[in-house]
Amino acid sequence: MFNHILVVCIGNICRSPMGEALLIHALNDVGIHDVEVRSAGLDALVGYPADKVVIRLMLERGIDLSAHRSQQLNRDILRWADLVLVMDKAQKCSIESWDPGARGKVYRIGKWGDFDVPDPYMQSEKKFETALNLITKGISGWIPKLKG
Repeated sequence: MFNHILVVCIGNICRSPMGEALLIHALNDVGIHDVEVRSAGLDALVGYPADKVVIRLMLERGIDLSAHRSQQLNRDILRWADLVLVMDKAQKCSIESWDPGARGKVYRIGKWGDFDVPDPYMQSEKKFETALNLITKGISGWIPKLKG
């Protein structure tokens, strides 16, 4: 069982905050309440709120991300995590190159469907919706594995 899950993207203002919140809700929906989930960015704009489009799309799903503030990935939080979910293959390689001790616990959120989640930052709302749908799909693939 994983006690600490970290969701990572680049800036920690679009994909990883959505992934963090959706994963918390999905875990709670299946009765898993003792897993701590956080998010961080490989190149985060530290202290920034989630993107306005992300906040609105998540509110439409009943999830309030207005309190989210971005944080930079660092070795402490990476070592805290039992499982690290990234958005694409490049992020997985980047983390494992930066900290070889992370190998074996870094996986794409889309691992079970063999897909990456493209970055919607500074793009159309449709791109944000696509990212959100892919993150949701990825989490749906992870939940059975996390249930044990």
